Amino acid sequence: MDDLRANRILHAGIIGVLVNVLLSAFKFFVGIASNSVSVRMDAVNNLSDALSSTITIFGIKMSGKAPDRKHPLGHGRIEYLSAVSIAAVILFAGASSLIESIRKIMNPVAPDHSVIGMVIIAASVIVKVALGLHDLSRGKENKSDALCASGKDALFDAMISTSVLAAAIIWIAFGINLEAPLGAAISLYIIKSGIGMVMDTSSEILGRRVDPELAKSVKEIITSFPQVFGAYDLIIHNYGHANLIGSVHIEIPEDMVAADIDALERSIAEKVYDETGIAMTGISIYARNKSDEFVVMARNEIMRIVGEYPDVVGMHGFYADEVAKSIRCDVIISLDCKERQRIYDEVVSRIKSIRPDWDFHIILDADISD
Repeated sequence: MDDLRANRILHAGIIGVLVNVLLSAFKFFVGIASNSVSVRMDAVNNLSDALSSTITIFGIKMSGKAPDRKHPLGHGRIEYLSAVSIAAVILFAGASSLIESIRKIMNPVAPDHSVIGMVIIAASVIVKVALGLHDLSRGKENKSDALCASGKDALFDAMISTSVLAAAIIWIAFGINLEAPLGAAISLYIIKSGIGMVMDTSSEILGRRVDPELAKSVKEIITSFPQVFGAYDLIIHNYGHANLIGSVHIEIPEDMVAADIDALERSIAEKVYDETGIAMTGISIYARNKSDEFVVMARNEIMRIVGEYPDVVGMHGFYADEVAKSIRCDVIISLDCKERQRIYDEVVSRIKSIRPDWDFHIILDADISD
């Protein structure tokens, strides 16, 4: 499936390069024949657009390289760098267009639109829209940020050309010159979209929160095993398409022996991988006490305290050792809370007051995947 995906993205990238090169050659020839500077400049612009598709091709080829000693988890994240690079190209195009539009606003010049130039622009818009929609469709189908970015680049270019065409029609029909204001407005939109693309892709590189539906699915698989009472602290690292590495805490009976735990962890890892493609490289355990009167009372007292704080979203990993007189658990405080440390300190203080002569080991946890 990965080879098929790579071939599809590569094919779309090659189409993008060929289309832009052919458009550039055609516009340049017509520009020379008609002595039109604007058409020749548009030809150069198409050559720069071919860069986006070239980056996509480079990215998919490099991301498919086999793991090596320096990169034991492969090179899949190069696709994200490709998407950021294309977004940078989009930002440059938007900024260049904005600067040119501002110059025309400051020093207005009566436009000189030829029929042949308008026909070429209209044809270019149709081709660019078709190319952009094709790349977007392929990008979404194959989950390629770089190909989606390349598709958006083509559509943004079509938007700029459409604004030029619309301004030309308005000028010819009404004598009103809106080329520069329209160009400036669309340029600002393109710059805003380019910044958004950079931020979205950067989030993937930095480590975006696990998709809630995927997290729910993985936890349901894990808790389908009768020995598992709960699954917590699920973390999924993304090293590129179809290369996901996960870790999780599971709560199991306190009297399970090492051999049984080993067998359980292997079974969990195998089932999660078969059903989601996620390699669970780390499965840690919380021991659950046998339900006696003291354990139930201590757990309920702690739950009552944490329940009084809206920013405390839960507690897990509870274990009471009556012999050592110690209790350990994790308190989960929302990442949206502005005073996490203060609330944690207050909750810990109140919990410790329940049993002043006991040791408490309470970890401040976060709602990573909940």
